[in-house]
Amino acid sequence: MDRRSFLKMAGAASVLAPSLLKDALAAKEPSLVAVAEGKDYAAITRKAINAVGGMKHFVKAGDVVVVKPNMGWDRSTDLAANTHPLVVRAVVEECLAAGAKMVKVFDYTCNDARRCYVNSGIEGALKGLKNVACKQIEPERFKKVTLNGQFLKEWDLYDEALSADVYINVPIAKHHGLSKLTLGLKNVMGIMGGNRGYIHRNIDVALADVNSHVKSHLTVIDATRILTAHGPQGGNKADVKVLNKVIASTDIVAADAFATTLFGLKPSDIPITVAAHKRGLGEIDLGRIKVVRV
Repeated sequence: MDRRSFLKMAGAASVLAPSLLKDALAAKEPSLVAVAEGKDYAAITRKAINAVGGMKHFVKAGDVVVVKPNMGWDRSTDLAANTHPLVVRAVVEECLAAGAKMVKVFDYTCNDARRCYVNSGIEGALKGLKNVACKQIEPERFKKVTLNGQFLKEWDLYDEALSADVYINVPIAKHHGLSKLTLGLKNVMGIMGGNRGYIHRNIDVALADVNSHVKSHLTVIDATRILTAHGPQGGNKADVKVLNKVIASTDIVAADAFATTLFGLKPSDIPITVAAHKRGLGEIDLGRIKVVRV
């Protein structure tokens, strides 16, 4: 090749390079969502986590881990208002097996905390596990955090969630009277202090603000049984549908998007999911999500 031909080819390559780079970025791996199904809830929880890389991918030896379930309601397990205790225990055990120094489990409850912790079954399920603290929220530990969000400029957030090495989000999939559904993105309300009623003025944007600051390293959605109506508190077994599923993903928006389909809805039907996607927090398009069933 002579010098003139080489320079012409090099010039063409330099023009094409930005386009090639753009195409390469557009061809990134799709978000992965694992769905495990079965009646052994501990086993399917582990299968879902293993399908997205296994707990050692997230938790390293000596880490302090927060496992944040939904246990905000004074309801028994069969009423599907709180995360199933067997799912929570399996997540906690996986964290310990991966080398966690301490696993903290808590939620800022809506009903009386003592009754919620006991009647949800979660406190009892974790008894006897070493290096596990299932303790009620201490109000003095909320810390005002600058968010500079689109709706919330600052808010009180729980310091133990902020200081953890790993934050694992373990919500239950259920109906919600205001936001249509409550899944991973909404579960962050359990680490918010202050007047939480205020955020209902613009709840989808407010929750996107908080989730932009507090990132879930792993989201594990309990869909062993789902609450299909009268959420978030429920109270009628007729509203509960048993699905025997657990969903896991590192992409909280993708996890919520898939879980939405369990209710016969589309991800675009849920304003919180849409707001989080617009904020760049994850994938909402089911066509761009790789669903692996295990």
